[in-house]
Amino acid sequence: MDLLIVRHAIAFERNPKRWPDDGERPLSPEGMLRARKAAAGLKRIANRPVRVLTSGLLRAQQTAAILTEFAGWPKAVQCAQLAPGEPPQALLEALRGSREKCIAVIGHEPGLGRFIAACLAAGARADAFELKKMGVAFLSFNGTARAGNATLHWIVPPRMLRAACSP
Repeated sequence: MDLLIVRHAIAFERNPKRWPDDGERPLSPEGMLRARKAAAGLKRIANRPVRVLTSGLLRAQQTAAILTEFAGWPKAVQCAQLAPGEPPQALLEALRGSREKCIAVIGHEPGLGRFIAACLAAGARADAFELKKMGVAFLSFNGTARAGNATLHWIVPPRMLRAACSP
């Protein structure tokens, strides 16, 4: 199974007065603009996933919607295991039975970095990976999705994705 791991795009700064529930904090206008360009670039360099899973937080759902519109990805399905604070093993368990060739997940840091580390060879430091906002990592599993069973092919920062959208 191939796995695209996407961090949500740039959101507004935390503001408890505007968004008492941080899960309702949206993408900023600049974040949406940059995400559209990055999505167009991602469409050029990566295969289209068969299934897309997203965190339930608004900023991740908005990022998923942009990827649907500008990269042609399928509509995302909410996945509780992508919520901030969930352990990497929970997402691995959710992916374990999947038969799809390519899946994408959209979530948050530091959870995604910890998930990448857990997927790679034993002994990878949990804090060794950090995706920038709208950054993407591409891994593949040899067989089932389980800890230490993935190969990291690339991590692309958003700046490179946006550059890839230019002809």
